Amino acid sequence: MPNMIFVNLPVGDLDAAKAFYSALGFTLNEQFSDERTASFVVSDAIVVMVMAQDRFREFTEQPGVADPRTAREVINAFGVESRDDVDRLIDAGLAAGGTLSGKTEDHGFMYGRGIDDPDGHHLEFVWMDPSAVAGE
Repeated sequence: MPNMIFVNLPVGDLDAAKAFYSALGFTLNEQFSDERTASFVVSDAIVVMVMAQDRFREFTEQPGVADPRTAREVINAFGVESRDDVDRLIDAGLAAGGTLSGKTEDHGFMYGRGIDDPDGHHLEFVWMDPSAVAGE
């Protein structure tokens, strides 16, 4: 069973990506960052690696890299502690160059919103009432 998840994203502008993910409160790990890569710690188990496209291509034998502005390659959803955290993260991401994406989902027991980073990678932040998750 895996104990960590590394989300690897190709970016066109590493500085803009660094500003965006820093604004979300993700922690830059300098040890695994360089002029073509930035490593962001999201939690004990999740790391987002944003990489210049030439660096990203070193990790795949596929001839091309998906353009997230024209095709959705993945949706990365992060669970958060509260509805306020959802809104705070979306607002921080918008202020750092992100674009609101999708509809706000409010089902009472679950609340979520989506944002695209400056390169078009889609992130969602979702809060679920712990009693609903536990089936109480």
